[in-house]
Amino acid sequence: MTQSQQQFGQRPRQIKLSAYLVGTGMHVAGWRHPHAQPDASIDIDYYRKLAQTAECGKFDIAFIADSLAINEQSHPNILNRYEPITLITALACATTHIGVVATASTSYIEPFNMARLLLSADHISKGRVGWNIVTTRDLSGNTALNFGGQEHYEHSYRYKRAEEFVEVVQGLWDSWEDDAFQRDKASGVFFNPDKLHRINHQGEFFSVQGPLNIARSQQGHPVLVQAGNSESGQSFAAKSAEVIFSIKYNIEDAKTFYRSFKEKVAAAGRSPEDVYILQGISPIIAESDEAAKAKLRQLEALITDEQGIGFLSDYFRTVDFSGFTLESRAIDAGLDRVDESKSDYKKHQPVIARENPTLREVYSLLTGSFSGDHLVGTPEKIADTLEHWFQQRAADGFMLMAPLLPDGLDDFVNLVVPILQERGLFRTEYEGSTLRDHFGLPKPANRFSAAEVKA
Repeated sequence: MTQSQQQFGQRPRQIKLSAYLVGTGMHVAGWRHPHAQPDASIDIDYYRKLAQTAECGKFDIAFIADSLAINEQSHPNILNRYEPITLITALACATTHIGVVATASTSYIEPFNMARLLLSADHISKGRVGWNIVTTRDLSGNTALNFGGQEHYEHSYRYKRAEEFVEVVQGLWDSWEDDAFQRDKASGVFFNPDKLHRINHQGEFFSVQGPLNIARSQQGHPVLVQAGNSESGQSFAAKSAEVIFSIKYNIEDAKTFYRSFKEKVAAAGRSPEDVYILQGISPIIAESDEAAKAKLRQLEALITDEQGIGFLSDYFRTVDFSGFTLESRAIDAGLDRVDESKSDYKKHQPVIARENPTLREVYSLLTGSFSGDHLVGTPEKIADTLEHWFQQRAADGFMLMAPLLPDGLDDFVNLVVPILQERGLFRTEYEGSTLRDHFGLPKPANRFSAAEVKA
């Protein structure tokens, strides 16, 4: 164990788990599976059941992703779906303990609106909300056109804007001290005006007076989640995020990211122990390794050449896929040497060059529906892999991105979670009632409270 690992491991660790809930799952053709409900992404009863299943498995988080624009090549599960903050509010009312995290962008909304929406949901959930902060990747090419613009914000500009955005939101969340509302009927005093604060923010991007018209929640602030993998994204996350979402396809890359990011957190003046890194996983679980591989083949067979080649042609604008099928090899199409700036492709390019997968497998890699052979197999194999990554400081926990829902979540809860619990790696009961309780995160001090500042 390295010196930095010793520094980061001062308290007992247990695996943290988040369930990524998106319609019929991460696999782009999952909606065609015999077990799938094709309209799942717009069925609230279906989502409630998913969240309740994750809660039965004692998951920390039910996670909802988002995008602000679509086109004809978009994943079927995002073509017709709920707005995330609305959805997590409904899920909070269908559960009692699990945290509910919504993705929301800092690029196309005002901080006051965001602060109010999230804190309202946090009150309704009794302190179980998290905010997955994104600056919005323009995968469809038309995001700005949906918001009165012509060009999407440049990458570094988005993150610079986001830093001020989050600062304003957190300031607004502290508009009221926790005991500001006295509601004294006898005296007629509803609130103590000395405990109401305006942020009076004047910055490069925003001018916001405040106060926010809703008080702090049971957990103080919603938990901040972030998934930026670029240098700008990591720098931003190191300063403010409390839960980090990453996807690495081998343990060495995951360990390197874990160590590097925890060091960035420390350099930002924060405790690395108060920041949790969750690695995304898309396991295929069955009673034997061969049965799991058969499950994967069944899913992959649902992808049509038209769908797969159409996606790859749209993704790799400089590559001519004429004459290729999904069974063609990546190197034959030149994908091992193509100059592509997309960050999610760069992380896969070494694997593509080394293993020469089929275009069908490349498609699955880029759409996040396949994590690799180490996560295809029996419940014991999956549990062994997660334990190894956890113990080797490659992750503090995992984001379950099931290729097929509800099957993948059911299998994980019923077959893998009990093994992790038997090994003492995962809770058997919730330790508290708020999302901060689940992660052992402190309630944020109110920056305007004289008593808290003095303490």
